[in-house]
Amino acid sequence: MPNRGLLQPTKIASAVMLVLMSNAALAADNANEKEESSEASKPMPSIEVIRVSGSQQAHSYDETGTVVLISREQIERVQPLSTEDILRRVAGINVKGEEETSIVANFGMRGLSASESKSLVLEDGVPVAPGLFIGNDRYFNPRIQRVDSVEVLKGSASLRYGPSTIGGVVNYQTKTPTDGVSLSSRVGSYNMREVNIEAGQESRSGDAFAGVVATHAESDGFMDKGYDMNDIMFKAGMELDNNQRVGMKFSWYENDANISYRGLFLGDYLAGERYNAAPDDWYLTERTAFDANHEWFLDNGMRLKTLVYWSEVSRDYWRYSVDTDASNAAGRWVYTDNLTGNNRSFERTGIESRLSFDHALMGATAYSEFGLRFMREKSNDTRIRATRDQDRTGVNDRHRVDEATSVAAYAQTRFSPTDRLAITPGVRVESYEQTRTILTSQNDRASTKNTEVLPGVGATYELSASAQVYGGVYRAFSPASNGVALDGLTDQELDGERSTNYEVGVRGSTEQANFEVAAFYMDFNNQVVTGNSNPNLSKSNAGKTEHLGMEFVFGYNLGHGFRIDTNATWVPTSEFKTGEYAGNRLPYAPKIVANIGLNYSADKFSAALTAHHRGEQFGSPDNTVAIPDEAAGGIWGGQLPAYTVLDLFAQYEVSPQLSVHGSVKNLADKDYIAGLRQGIYVGPERSFEVGVRYSF
Repeated sequence: MPNRGLLQPTKIASAVMLVLMSNAALAADNANEKEESSEASKPMPSIEVIRVSGSQQAHSYDETGTVVLISREQIERVQPLSTEDILRRVAGINVKGEEETSIVANFGMRGLSASESKSLVLEDGVPVAPGLFIGNDRYFNPRIQRVDSVEVLKGSASLRYGPSTIGGVVNYQTKTPTDGVSLSSRVGSYNMREVNIEAGQESRSGDAFAGVVATHAESDGFMDKGYDMNDIMFKAGMELDNNQRVGMKFSWYENDANISYRGLFLGDYLAGERYNAAPDDWYLTERTAFDANHEWFLDNGMRLKTLVYWSEVSRDYWRYSVDTDASNAAGRWVYTDNLTGNNRSFERTGIESRLSFDHALMGATAYSEFGLRFMREKSNDTRIRATRDQDRTGVNDRHRVDEATSVAAYAQTRFSPTDRLAITPGVRVESYEQTRTILTSQNDRASTKNTEVLPGVGATYELSASAQVYGGVYRAFSPASNGVALDGLTDQELDGERSTNYEVGVRGSTEQANFEVAAFYMDFNNQVVTGNSNPNLSKSNAGKTEHLGMEFVFGYNLGHGFRIDTNATWVPTSEFKTGEYAGNRLPYAPKIVANIGLNYSADKFSAALTAHHRGEQFGSPDNTVAIPDEAAGGIWGGQLPAYTVLDLFAQYEVSPQLSVHGSVKNLADKDYIAGLRQGIYVGPERSFEVGVRYSF
């Protein structure tokens, strides 16, 4: 693996020293404080832009669309290796797996293609995709080891956020370390090794805290797709006075992964061969990010939240060229000595403020929120032509810079004309300018502007103390990236990809059960698809798609420690309505995705047996059924068969400080195709993991 990974234990040690120094400062501050009352203190929470108000009790939700809240306890129960281990268990989401830790994100919501997600991903309310307006939204995916809980919003609940909320919003809430130190470690198949540390300290009065979460993980990887990952997050916060508090988060991440866009040829897959199809290709990622937030409780119940964020991402992707004729003759990829580095870096700066308050409206109680966001994005894209002997040094024959400046504003009011009915109208406006500069051709430059107005309205109605009806309609959009909007260094005058989304549902809970049923329809216009009449232009606003389906959720306490939890997504329609592929189904949009889990919990022992089913789906928009059996350029098509994977998990609490856990994933050793790109991506075979947690 690249040598840069050898330096990381020093960086992790530095981060731990940083938090220990912060802890010492807090401890010294405590020593000077007067004796406080014995009231239990609580760690300062991070001040995020998103926080769904409500609980798992369905009738307590304020949101007008489908909302899923996944707690830390639920996350730890399934011992995930990636965020997508969690998302694939959520109704409405389909995951296209490429490797077991999901270094890049591949998921779709409600019939949208899992290979081209139109959903917004946030971490503590901050966009994590390197470029929302300039493209390349998959190059960073948060590590599950830092995640405390997950919020998934669909339907009109996502109107407040944007852009790219056509499918919905996923927000990862990160851990806030509390007093003490927690160590955890696990080992598993493919020589997987992982160690985590959470260390925190809060002041005696509970008005300040500091802490760190650090992870090192490495593995040879399924099919020898190894990785060497380090992730460090430092958080701190304090109250300034009785009505103000501030928080900050610094994070650093690095991952050297032996992965590629190339997969197995069909013949080798059918023969049971399992090897890394591109053993010398490397995907190298590094990200540094900083967030600072402030919450101010003003007079008359008003609250102002402000979030400032900055991030820098680099992604160097080194790939060897192939000899197509030799590959076809060998039945697998045969590589030349020509090496290409598609190396890109991204920088983002943003600030967002939200003002909220309770008030009266036409004699009814109301809650209003107003928001404003400013954001700048910039990417530096180089292509290095080298050879095996040159070892990643060579000529840069493509150098371009993409930039985007965006301003967004929204307003939303929730008012209750009756005790049972609440109506929430709102509007969001996104205005942005995109620029592309080609530095390898005398700084040629082009730019374009666009403004999107996104109205919506939602409502909730309390049927009873334990059941609620909800629904809404809203407009969402996803911007065409710079490479599409400015294709050929010409303003293509493309509108954003727009969708009008409708949803209606009912949710409820009793002492023993919870349920939810939602129906949705998405009328997607201006979708960017291939087929422009000008051969020099690769994309156009030429597509319309329709998505119609339902989601079902049901959970029931069986008694004696047993509980069953199920969900299913049925999408009978996910179809191109215009263009070259009219009448075809979208790729990576199966009709059926379902999950069922049987959980058991006793005093100190818990276990779960889960099943995940994904229906058959197409790998390309032309809906080709046969998977190619020889080298093919671009995205491979073919029909991916349905499959069901079983997982088994168990945990045991040895003492209040010590617990052990283990899992068997893909219990039945199901052989399946997870995805297609330039070859077949095979789903991970049966694997084993065992781990321990200790707190002191």
